[in-house]
Formats: sequence, C-alpha cells, structure tokens
Amino acid sequence: MNDTIAMISTPLGSGGISIIRISGQEALIIVNKLFRGKDLYKVASHTIHYGHIVDKNEVIDEVLVSVMKAPKTYTREDVVEISCHGGVFVTNKILEMLLVMGARLAEPGEFTKRAFLNGRIDLTQAESIMDIIEAKTKTNLKIANLGLRGDVKRLIDDFRSRLLTCMAKIEVNIDYPEYEDEEQITIEILKPTMEAMNEELESILNKCETSRIIKEGIKTVIIGKPNVGKSSLLNALLREEKAIVTDIAGTTRDIVEGKANIGGIILNLIDTAGIRDSSDVVEKIGIKKTKEAINMADLIILVFDNSTLLDDYDHKLLELTEDKRRIIVINKQDLQSKINLSEIKDYILLSSFNEKDIEKLENKIKEECIVGNINEMDASYIGNARQVAKLKQAKKAIEDSLQSIKEKMPIDIVSIDIKAAWHYLGEITGDVANESLINELFSKFCLGK
Repeated sequence: MNDTIAMISTPLGSGGISIIRISGQEALIIVNKLFRGKDLYKVASHTIHYGHIVDKNEVIDEVLVSVMKAPKTYTREDVVEISCHGGVFVTNKILEMLLVMGARLAEPGEFTKRAFLNGRIDLTQAESIMDIIEAKTKTNLKIANLGLRGDVKRLIDDFRSRLLTCMAKIEVNIDYPEYEDEEQITIEILKPTMEAMNEELESILNKCETSRIIKEGIKTVIIGKPNVGKSSLLNALLREEKAIVTDIAGTTRDIVEGKANIGGIILNLIDTAGIRDSSDVVEKIGIKKTKEAINMADLIILVFDNSTLLDDYDHKLLELTEDKRRIIVINKQDLQSKINLSEIKDYILLSSFNEKDIEKLENKIKEECIVGNINEMDASYIGNARQVAKLKQAKKAIEDSLQSIKEKMPIDIVSIDIKAAWHYLGEITGDVANESLINELFSKFCLGK
C-alpha cells in the first residue's frame, strides 16, 4: 500500500459535480502539481480550497479541493478530493492527469480495503458501508448503521473474549499444573459456559431470517387461475402499470416481476401465469415456472375470483399452498358474488382497483411477514450472508465441544473445538483473515469506494 490511488467516487455522467478521490503518501504531491491555488502543503488538514486544475498553462476546470491529512481520514492516509463540474469529459480528463502524475487507478473497494488494512474499520463495518449504499428502505439503513458504528464487532468481540478466557485457563492448567492457586478448568466447569454461548448463538441465528427478509426482501408470488385479477393486483401493489391487464384469459404467459415497499419491507413481487390445462406450448412453460416459483416463495398471495365458483383447479391451488405462508385474496368484490366462501378460511375480500382495499392487503402482509418490532432491532439482527455462515460454523464448533464434554473427553480435546469457534468468529470481524478472502470481499464494492 505504498502507492497512491485515484478514482472517480461519484456516478459518471452529466451532473452538478463529480468527485475524484486520491489516497496515499503522494496524494498532496500529485494534486499540488495540477492545482492552481493555495499551496496544499501549507494548508491545515480538513479544509477546502478554491482554485483551478491546469494542464501546463491551460485551465481544465474550476474546482474545490478538500485536503485531509493522515491519520484522521477514511483510509488513515493522506486523502485529497477534487470536486469538479459533473461532466464525463472533464472528470475523465482530471483523472487521466492524476494518473500521468503518478497515481494508480484504484480497484473496486480499494479505499475501504485500505481503511480495513490500516485498522480504521473491521470487516463488519466495511460490509455495512456497502449495505448503506445499497439500502432500499429506512429499516435496511438502520441495520446497516448498527454495523457501521461497531455494534456487530462489539457483539462478536464479546463472544471471542469469553472463549479466549476459557482457552487461556485450559492452556495454563495443561502447561503449568504445579500452579495450585490457578482455577482448575474441568469439563464440569466448562459445560455451563459453552451451553450459555450455544443458546446465545441460537437466539442470534433465529433473528437472522428476519434480517435476511429486511435486507433482501420477501419473495412474493401471486398465483391463481387465469383472469382472476393477478396482474391488476400486482399493478396496484406496485402503484404502476407493470403487467398487461385484459379480459382475455392467459394474457400473462411468463413471469412478471416488480418491487414494492410495504412498511419498510421490500416485497419482490412475481405475477405468474394462471394455472390451468393448456395446449399452448408457451403457456405450458409459464405454468411450469409458476409451480417452480411456488416452491421458492417466502409468501404466496393466492387469488380467487369473487364472481366465479371454485372449481377443481382452485382446490388444487389451495392444496398446493396449504403448508406455505400464504394470504388468500378474493378479488372483484365489486361484482356479483358467486364464490362459495364457506370452502375457504381466513381470506381478504377486495377489489384491486380500490385503494383502501389495497391498504388492507398491505396491512395483512405486514402482519404475516414482520417478526418483532423493527424499531427495537439491535446488532444481533445480522443479515450479512458471510457473517451468518461464520456464525453457524462457530455454533457447530461449540456444539462439538459440548458433545465432547458429554462423552467425557479430555479437556485438551474439548479445547480444539473451542479454538475453532474462536477462529470462525474472528473471520467475521477480520481479526482472522487471509489475503484471498480480503480480495474477494472488497472486489464486490463499487469503484471509488
């Protein structure tokens, strides 16, 4: 990390401003060669200065230059940010000039990678930065900020500290048995500690599904026979005309998707082809995809037509979705009712063209899908897939230690599993990490971050 990196940190295109970020030992030297204004060596840290970027004697752009000197910067290196006019040509031109002067083009996520490698943040905070950038709801943002301010790190560090205490006492007992004043760690003493940690990890992992739903959204499939109003319902939830709506059965012949924000939870909505017997090859493919979508769905909205009697296909759909999380919607309540509602339990009667009815459906969705009070969520609601995987590995290692205790294995054998749990938890924060893991993680970041 001895070189100096540069990259555009704002979306490239026409706009008010573009920001080009430079970080490294020679950041001030390189920018000073191009900047006509104050001598950047002599200015105070964390100040902004007006001037021009010049190529020899030609003015390229009127700019503001922010100077942030190490170590109190994002990367803990000297950082300079050039705010220029937001045009593709002028932004690229300034970046090109910086590269000619000796800077290197930054890789995706390299600024944040340097922040991690220089000890400013841990891996949970680095991943939270991307979660903040990608947040689609207020709830997403809240959970991401918990990670960014270090709450997840403190949670994991507490587990690791307790494990390390156990490991240290075991090592002392093994290596220095003559120290009689040192507490002798036996499997009977170790068992309640391991059981308590196992229960705590179980509780956290149970919350991870809620976190996943908040972060990724709920895969919601709208199913029903042709012409029951599935597409109209999709359009109503999305507040846009996403799907084609006609009176002709079979209009939707493939999957139609969209996203809706329901009380801070993203619904990944899928409008499917109506399930029925069909000789149409294309429609058969759509029906096959519908059945596959049912198997993968987190939530199913099963739609029936209020003006039509239930038939064998309707009963088949009720049977197919019986063990799934579902909401039954009786659509077209504005038409004369012919459906036998006594054959259905727990349904919502509505018209997809009535705003109040749609709000009623949204409230039902929130009841079905939100576990607990979102406002009370804390760092134990971990939604990052990598972190969850490591938590599961740590829990498995603790379970293995408990099994060894149950089988009355020697204490040094039990210690092997405790060390494994400590290691897996360290991979969450980056205290235990290899170069390939670091490179892979930061390669997923956007350019300029």
